[in-house]
Amino acid sequence: MWLLLAFIAVPLIEIALFIEVGSWLGLWPTLLIVLLTAIAGTYLVRTQGRSVLDDLRNSFDDLRDPTQPLAHGAMILFSGALLLTPGFFTDVIGFLLLVPAVRNVVFVEVSKRIRVQRAHAGPAGQAPGHRAGPNDASTTIIEAEYEVENPPQAGPSGWRRD
Repeated sequence: MWLLLAFIAVPLIEIALFIEVGSWLGLWPTLLIVLLTAIAGTYLVRTQGRSVLDDLRNSFDDLRDPTQPLAHGAMILFSGALLLTPGFFTDVIGFLLLVPAVRNVVFVEVSKRIRVQRAHAGPAGQAPGHRAGPNDASTTIIEAEYEVENPPQAGPSGWRRD
């Protein structure tokens, strides 16, 4: 029901704003503003998207929970769609979603309403995100020497089959 109301209300708000701004500024300045906000929004989405992508990679490298960078990335993607949609109302919402503090508030509010179940795999009793290092007691290192008894023979073409 909320989605239906949004699909009805947003175009009506955009039309009303176009009429008001157009009557105040004129046709060409209004169209120029819409074009400039799309260009500026595209630039901001690209730069912030790269930053969030780096955060996401770091969370995977450090074995941290990637939920927040993924949510920020989704909000930036949605922001880009709003900024490319012609209109003043969608531009305001799109620019607001590019502000990290606003995204944090949205993330906190949405995460209150969503229940996430987590699971991890690893040795029993080991904390999620724990990496076994060379000095870790749970790591067993076996030093050995080996020798290949029957090395693979090269065929008539010179290729070996391993």
